Amino acid sequence: MTRKLTIPVLVLLLAADIVQAQQVLTLDDCREMAVNGNKTLSEARTKVEMAGYDRKIALAYCFPEISAKGAYVYNNRNLSLISQDASDALTGTGTKIQDAFQGRLSEVLSDPSVAAALESSAELQQFVSTLKGTDIATPINAVGSEINDLFTLDIEQVMGAAVIAKQPVFVGGKIASSIRMAALAEQLAQNRYDISYADIVYDVDNAYWQIVSVAAKKKLAESYADLLHKMERDVEVAVRTGVRTQSDALQVKVKAGEADLMLLKATNGLALSKMLLCQKIGLPLDTKITLADEGLDLLPAPTCADGKDMETILEDRPEIRSLDLARQIYEKKVEIARADMMPQVALVAGYSMTSPNMFHGFSHEWNGGLFSAGVVVNVPIFHGTAALQRTRKAKAEARIYEDQYQDARELINLQVSQARTQYAEALKRVDAALGNLDSAEENLRMASRGLEAGVVEPNTALAAHTGWLKAHSEYIDAGVELQLAASNLMKAEGNYKSDLSEKK
Repeated sequence: MTRKLTIPVLVLLLAADIVQAQQVLTLDDCREMAVNGNKTLSEARTKVEMAGYDRKIALAYCFPEISAKGAYVYNNRNLSLISQDASDALTGTGTKIQDAFQGRLSEVLSDPSVAAALESSAELQQFVSTLKGTDIATPINAVGSEINDLFTLDIEQVMGAAVIAKQPVFVGGKIASSIRMAALAEQLAQNRYDISYADIVYDVDNAYWQIVSVAAKKKLAESYADLLHKMERDVEVAVRTGVRTQSDALQVKVKAGEADLMLLKATNGLALSKMLLCQKIGLPLDTKITLADEGLDLLPAPTCADGKDMETILEDRPEIRSLDLARQIYEKKVEIARADMMPQVALVAGYSMTSPNMFHGFSHEWNGGLFSAGVVVNVPIFHGTAALQRTRKAKAEARIYEDQYQDARELINLQVSQARTQYAEALKRVDAALGNLDSAEENLRMASRGLEAGVVEPNTALAAHTGWLKAHSEYIDAGVELQLAASNLMKAEGNYKSDLSEKK
């Protein structure tokens, strides 16, 4: 009992796996997957992000520039404001005075009268003894050393710190032009993203409808092969009964073989087309996919927007916007190049501290600093005409983009006219193909009945089958051509809007 229940359960699970393995994708699904997985589009989006950073960088130049700096320097010698001889004289002054005093004292004591007076007075002898033992060199030398130190600048270890603020006031309009140019560059990057987006969507549309076309022709080839194989069986029966000849059977058999070959080619072509679409939308090539429009007998009518006036189309086309933005960017480059020939004014303020401190006798103390503020004016006088030549070059580049802008407007006007004509012709071809399809269906029905009744020759029936195949094939081609013409018209009129375009 358990074994009997297990087999149906396994069959159901396998069927569920097969259904899950087949991904059913609509045209919008394919577009979204292609846009999300395309590396070129991802790179274009990154460039838009980078352009936004450039705009913020340009805007930052409007604000003050504040910086803090610090420095440390070691020197193996100090600075002296006096010569070495003067320094030695200062530090040895006490010794010289001591020597001179002792020498003079010895001269005085060598006088006989002084010697006689000393012998007669004990107090005088004690006084002279005190004078001989008095050290006047040490204190005087100490004073001289202190004076010498005052003339010596201690720069063995020098440290400094400063905070500086700079605010541009007027730089010839360069900052304003740079900000505007960066904003235009960001818009240019967005438009280039839109161009890549439109190309990818258009490419996916072509691949999608190519699969729909091949799938429809595969289905048509299956029906055609079934009809011919049925006809082949009917003719073989007629040959056995003597109504038809072996030659008639061979003709039908050859046509049936051709139908089988046509079916094989359509099957292989469908597999390759699906692999191409998988590559474009970022799926593994062996992924089993089914398109939502793949099995329809009648292709859906494309939805195109009402006819737009040419000015609106030109505004919506990212190529035109890109050329216009490039032209404006080079106009801003002219202003930036011209600003190099104009005066520049900036406010500067700073606070600095040093050790040794110059405000306290070169002492190693951080007990005072210097605040300063001022205006810096830079007036260019002669620059070898470099700025002038850059201005002229920027003007020439702006003229180039102006010419390209005008040419692009004319080409897009022609492109839109051609796309509208192709779309109108595709609509008429679909109507004509529908009429031919009805006639071919009726002709095949009558020929099949006549063949069964024996009143129609196999050649005539084969011709009816060929006409039926041709009519169906032309209808498929016309329907797909209409879809592609609609996609081309959508792109020509700038109707493929990316997510960045909708945010602007």
